[in-house]
Amino acid sequence: MSQKFRSTCPISSALDVIGDKWSLLIIRDMMFLGKKTYTEFNKSSEKISTDILSNRLTKLSKLGIISKGKQEGNKKTNIYSLTQKGTELLPILIEIAQWSDNNLNDHLKDEAKPFVNKFKSNKEEFVKSMYTFLKN
Repeated sequence: MSQKFRSTCPISSALDVIGDKWSLLIIRDMMFLGKKTYTEFNKSSEKISTDILSNRLTKLSKLGIISKGKQEGNKKTNIYSLTQKGTELLPILIEIAQWSDNNLNDHLKDEAKPFVNKFKSNKEEFVKSMYTFLKN
């Protein structure tokens, strides 16, 4: 996929690739919730529409952020996984979550707090454990 960029600014270029909320939420679901299938992504609480979900999975795959394969024993089900390029977004997502906790804390749901507390207590160790988890 030939990506068109609005400018040569690195922040703007990154936003052209992963800047829409749906792409980041798909990556979040893969990274932190272990979701791998279209059906699992479709059940996310943000209620992404099926056409947008399909579009974003295709886009992220073509850009090399995720890879698409078939489920072993079920050739009808596609399995999505983060590539190295996708895994490298881990520190960015943690920083976004930390910023949200610092600035939007009253808005966070209780189920998000244990996750936030894990990396707040020792971010370096959390990142290391997440990289190990993502390699498996």
